[in-house]
Amino acid sequence: MHQPPGGQASHVPAAWYSLDEGDSDPSIFLAYMVTALQSVAANIGTEILAALQSPSSPPVELLLTNLLNEIAAVSHDFILVLDDYHALDAKTVNAPYSIDAVLTFLIEHLPAQMHLVISSREDPHLPLARLRARGQLTELRAADLRFTPLEAAEFLNQVMHLNLTPEDIDALETRTEGWIAGLQLAALALQGTIKPQTNLSAQGHPDPASFIRAFTGSHHFVLDYLLEEVLQQQSESIQNFLLRTSILNRLCGPLCDAVLRGSMTSVQETGGQQTLEYLERANLFIVSLDNERRWYRYHHLFGDILRQRLGQSLSPAEIAELHLRASVWYEQNGNVAEAFQHALSAGEFRRAAGLAESAYQGMDNRFQTAAWLGWVKKLPQNTVRTRPVLLTQMALSFTDAGETDASEACLQAAECCLHGSSGEMIVADEAQLKPLPALIAMARAYNAQVQGDLSSTVKYAELALQLVPEGDLFRRALATITLEVTHWTRGDLEPACSALVDWMNSMQKAGNAVFVVASAFALADMLVVLGRLREAVKTYQQALQLATSSGQDAQQITAHHYLGLALLYHELGEDSAAAEHLQKAQELGKQTTLVDWPYRWRIAQARLKESGRDLEGALVLLDEARRFYVKTAIPDARPVEALKANIYLKQGRLALAQDWVRARGLTADDEISYLGEFEHLILARVLLAEYQGQRSNDSISQAIGLLERLLKAAEAQRRTGSIIEILVAQAIARFASVAHQAQGNLSLALASLERALTLAEPEGYFRLFVDEGEPMHLLLLDLRARIRKQSSGQSHPLLVYVERLLSGFGHTEEIHPMAHPQKVNLMEPVPLLEALSERELEVLRLLRTELSGPEIADKLIISPNTFRTHTSHIFAKLGVNNRRAAVRRAEELHLF
Repeated sequence: MHQPPGGQASHVPAAWYSLDEGDSDPSIFLAYMVTALQSVAANIGTEILAALQSPSSPPVELLLTNLLNEIAAVSHDFILVLDDYHALDAKTVNAPYSIDAVLTFLIEHLPAQMHLVISSREDPHLPLARLRARGQLTELRAADLRFTPLEAAEFLNQVMHLNLTPEDIDALETRTEGWIAGLQLAALALQGTIKPQTNLSAQGHPDPASFIRAFTGSHHFVLDYLLEEVLQQQSESIQNFLLRTSILNRLCGPLCDAVLRGSMTSVQETGGQQTLEYLERANLFIVSLDNERRWYRYHHLFGDILRQRLGQSLSPAEIAELHLRASVWYEQNGNVAEAFQHALSAGEFRRAAGLAESAYQGMDNRFQTAAWLGWVKKLPQNTVRTRPVLLTQMALSFTDAGETDASEACLQAAECCLHGSSGEMIVADEAQLKPLPALIAMARAYNAQVQGDLSSTVKYAELALQLVPEGDLFRRALATITLEVTHWTRGDLEPACSALVDWMNSMQKAGNAVFVVASAFALADMLVVLGRLREAVKTYQQALQLATSSGQDAQQITAHHYLGLALLYHELGEDSAAAEHLQKAQELGKQTTLVDWPYRWRIAQARLKESGRDLEGALVLLDEARRFYVKTAIPDARPVEALKANIYLKQGRLALAQDWVRARGLTADDEISYLGEFEHLILARVLLAEYQGQRSNDSISQAIGLLERLLKAAEAQRRTGSIIEILVAQAIARFASVAHQAQGNLSLALASLERALTLAEPEGYFRLFVDEGEPMHLLLLDLRARIRKQSSGQSHPLLVYVERLLSGFGHTEEIHPMAHPQKVNLMEPVPLLEALSERELEVLRLLRTELSGPEIADKLIISPNTFRTHTSHIFAKLGVNNRRAAVRRAEELHLF
């Protein structure tokens, strides 16, 4: 609120009445209000003032009616401002009427030219709901008055001259929640600590970031303000309520009642819910978290000062008792997470450990073991080491997180407890003790599976089956699927798929929809390797349907499914469907509980970047993916470094790809395995690139021989997806040999390609062929010519498919590969789909210089807009999105 000089606004006159506690008498209030009105209409209310001074004034309704008639006679609009209305005890009735009643009467009969503005820290006792429903009320509440990040930045840097970084401003705005006074207090504190012109604090900090991180309700500026202006203005019972409930992150009436039990009689009689609603009406730094006025929280800075004052007012034992009451209430109301945290804050570690044990299975079923593990890591070691159930649960959680060493340490500690070698043993639920040996065996089977130790996986899974009782169908199914999925690591995907389908069916019958949904993306992964893309799509779709009907826990893990569908639709060439599912995956990924999501998301993004020819962007994402990699039981058949080596080849950076080969110790004579298949496929491409660069017959022979061995292994295990991929590489290798040597048998290359197409056509493969670039384009053109010649006008089953693939290259002119052998070079980057014009080449050459954009435009005598149009076309044709990448791409294509 701001009062203009003389009380006059620039365009609408304003009558301003600043209230204080002394104005609580209704007669005084009316007199001063009339006096304020006379600043906009000089003769208004003269009779009323005289009547108020009379020993026997007429009824208030008559006085107000006369006042309203005089207001109605005013010829212009004006505003009456009642500032600090909260300062009044407006409900006090020491006269025949109250101030609230006076104001209500005026509002109900307000003339059109008078506009009433009330500023108050709490809601006045006026008919607000009725006015709101009629559309006669405009409200600016605390949330509306908070600074936005942009406003906070302008205030801090332009008004307070702090020169803060965007990061500092964002942190301070978040800390104060946009509270204007809080921002001003922080700014004043910073002005007192930052040295002029050096941006160094008095304590020698290189910037104010450390101050902002530490800025809390305990800072003396905030402390003074909140104490003097807020806390000390409240009654003792309200102060006690605020202090004791400050231990809570969220507040509701019943929870507050439980925490305050026996602590404060007067508020307890009122009830926690009524007190919270009062605090909200009074705007006492409390934030409603729902529309039902059930849950609230304190403003961050206000909560800070309350907790600080609580520590000064109560002993640690008394504060611990408050936390314990909160823990009990949360446990009784089904929120084990909050119950655990409050037990921890109370120092009740034994209780916290018991809560964690009881919560584990439910959180494991919802794939929330990462969050659970975060809890128990806060427990003291002397509490954990005596609890074999908790230790085993921790071991299983560490396995889920890919931390097999930590898992094994917990398993050994659990065994020490069971054998009595660790002293005292504590078990919250005796029923959980009996299955521990089987669970320990299962955990070791998981660890072995994650580490790729198949013999140990089989050993411990079989041991678990021996230890699990016949009637424990869930754990027997778990041990069985662990045993069977070892086929996946070996590359025997058919039996692995069958076992996984059986597992999913058993979980479906048991009503465990979350496990069915989670297992679906593993099944789809295997189906893709088997070349059954349509079935993989159907598997994802069915899982999503099940998740929709199974509740939030199932829906929270579907980001993987949408991402898998996006990649499948991308492979099928259905770009709009791919984009739609990718967007959904990104949204759901923010809430997924599966630990490998950050890795999978970046791998998928890198694949799409590679397909879009943004090879540098793909490498950046792969480096990020490597940092997020978590070992799981799902085999890592396409390691990040191998994916990077493949991109190096597409960039023409053979030396980097060769470095990878040496680092991995790969040779063409290595033993063939499923887990090594992709790396050896990239090795074959490296050998092919060496042949094209050095004309080494030995390299091409090694490449073709390696591909033949890979093909036989994939065929033996009927992995059609692998077969297609190997055949494509084989066709290009044979084609390159023909193109460079002008000898050999082109028919062998076309035979490999035709077989790959025959297998791929029913499933709709698209990107696998198109992303191979010009060598594949030339091969397809030659195959199309051969098909047309051999079919003699008859329809051929592959002709339509070949035409569709050729459409993906953007140009389908008839070229015979043997007439253009120089075009077939895997060391060269994928050529342009559309050539640059002479003018664009001229612009491109200047982009290589140090000239700025406007300087280039001046040199070419074109407008800046025309220059931007040229660069836009150049970037699109080169498949890049910035100047530096355009220059690099042009160098790769020898355009300079």
